[in-house]
Amino acid sequence: MFRTLFSVILVFSFLALYSSPGVQHIQPHFSIPYYEKLIIHYRYDKPDSALFFVGLGLKLAKKNNDQEGLARMLNQLGMMEDNAAKSEFSRMKYLKALGIYQLLNNKKGIIEENIRLGSVEHAVGNYDRAIGYFLYALKLSEKTGDQFGIMESYVYLGRVYATQHNLNKALIYYHKAEAISGSLPFSSVKLNLYADLGLAYDEKGDLAKATSYYEKGIAQSNFPEMMGLNISLTNGLAAVYAKSGATGKAIELEQGALQKSRKIKNVIREFVSLNALAESYKPINPGISLTYFQEALALARSKKANKQLLDILSKIATLQADQGNFEAAYLAKSQQYSIADSVYFKEMSLKIANLQAQYELNQTHGKIQELKFINSRQVLGQKVMLGITAGSVALLLGLGFYFFKMRNLNRLLNKSNADLVESSQVKDKLFSVVGHDLRGPLASVINMIDMINRGWLTEEERTLMMGKLAVQCNASMETLNLLLSWGQMQLKGIMINQVNLLPKTIINRNISLLADAAAQKSITVEKNIAANLRVFCDADHLDFLIRNILSNAIKFTPLEGHILISISQYADQEVLFSVKDNGVGIEPERQSSIFSANVISTVGTNNEKGTSLGLVMCKEFIVANEGKIWMESKAGEGSEFFFTLKGKYE
Repeated sequence: MFRTLFSVILVFSFLALYSSPGVQHIQPHFSIPYYEKLIIHYRYDKPDSALFFVGLGLKLAKKNNDQEGLARMLNQLGMMEDNAAKSEFSRMKYLKALGIYQLLNNKKGIIEENIRLGSVEHAVGNYDRAIGYFLYALKLSEKTGDQFGIMESYVYLGRVYATQHNLNKALIYYHKAEAISGSLPFSSVKLNLYADLGLAYDEKGDLAKATSYYEKGIAQSNFPEMMGLNISLTNGLAAVYAKSGATGKAIELEQGALQKSRKIKNVIREFVSLNALAESYKPINPGISLTYFQEALALARSKKANKQLLDILSKIATLQADQGNFEAAYLAKSQQYSIADSVYFKEMSLKIANLQAQYELNQTHGKIQELKFINSRQVLGQKVMLGITAGSVALLLGLGFYFFKMRNLNRLLNKSNADLVESSQVKDKLFSVVGHDLRGPLASVINMIDMINRGWLTEEERTLMMGKLAVQCNASMETLNLLLSWGQMQLKGIMINQVNLLPKTIINRNISLLADAAAQKSITVEKNIAANLRVFCDADHLDFLIRNILSNAIKFTPLEGHILISISQYADQEVLFSVKDNGVGIEPERQSSIFSANVISTVGTNNEKGTSLGLVMCKEFIVANEGKIWMESKAGEGSEFFFTLKGKYE
């Protein structure tokens, strides 16, 4: 209690000191490195305080136009979201930081963000992508002589191979990292290395070496900034004791790890500690084991962690069956099956992500440029067609297996009619998007490549065809990205991080981003934004809303058209956004379903391709931020899209 009170006093004292006119001479002390130290100090023990200092750091970096400082704060925010298992949001922050470092040609920052991005891909099971990021970081580290980057790349490469149970290759990388670590200052990477070495030797059955590495790491990590790693090392050592038969010692360590994880509010490590305690108690006291399993189950439910839910329900069912409690075992198994549909969407998302990765690989700018060389036309065309065909087959097989799984699960679960209708709508939408928005562009790509392979085109025609090919690929990639994001939203729900912000900055950024698309059609984009209006919403959601609605307005507005973006006070605590165009408008029969997953996409005035999922996601983001969205349109006269968010004048 006194510690919490002290933290509150510290934060308010900091605010008073920072804002006081009488201390302007010391304000330079509050630099980006200073905020970084505070964030690292509070990241585990007081994550809310860490987030507060991230906000101050971002504000300072933007005020001083400090791009490197902005990237460093984005990196810290990404790591905090990574710790909270928000992989999509952490990936977004790391990519933004990487883009800044690339513009600055900051090699050290590029290495850091590639490692962070590889860590995210590893966590979600995209092992090939993870290895690609880590190998690039290693290559750049070796080129620049960055010994710390080399060590960190080795550690993460070893971790990917260990996850795939290739322990011999993992240990080669781990020991390369260990050889370098002796000449480098202490860091969290060294503690991660000890944990990884302990786990690898544990799995190989060398418990003495595993114990040695775990104890070495625990001894060097018992302070707040490294408490998360201390918990992981402690649970690892407990597992070694349990395997050697010292159950009492294992339980003692696991209980300590559980207390620490709750103290620093680290959900992932709390879940691991509860599961470990349940497993340790299972052979000696099934009742206590069940209690810990149920605590883990409640935690997983509160965080909507479906993968963990399935795992715990399966273990509870097994434990209950072993104790002869068959009714309770049946209930747990039924609950497990009842969420299996949504969990299987994770597998579908992974298949779509793999398809997207393959698609990106085959459609890179470098490969498109290679098509210009006549001698490599046939080989490249075959690779692209093979990749597209393989990806399409993989997606169709995945969908087929999913529906087979659904049929069997429905027999077991006796789901309610409402759940069945919702599942059917998701299935129908997936088929609709794949059939309508992907099949046509993919067929066009194959036809174009076939024409190039057969040598039927002149050089001028080939150049024109390459431009069309790039447009088709970009349109299909946009569809895949939206399909992946929408599918993940159906599974995980919408994660939201609402803040007070000025919408003018986001609008200006998106107008600049879409300026080329508007210029190609000589469309004028104007804005009428009331000064000093602030809104309370998720910044990433607002960014998506503006970009999607403005992009649609450009798409369906003819040459030399006009678009107006307006923001004004709507009610006492609400702000009204409006995007109005003088485009083709929307037919009355389509207006009622424009925000529905059942609407079919149409092409723009310049034959632009698109997908119908954008406005569906817009509506879901608006609902999540407690706003409203609607539209008014007349065919042939244009459309105006409105949405409201909480906000008011400063």
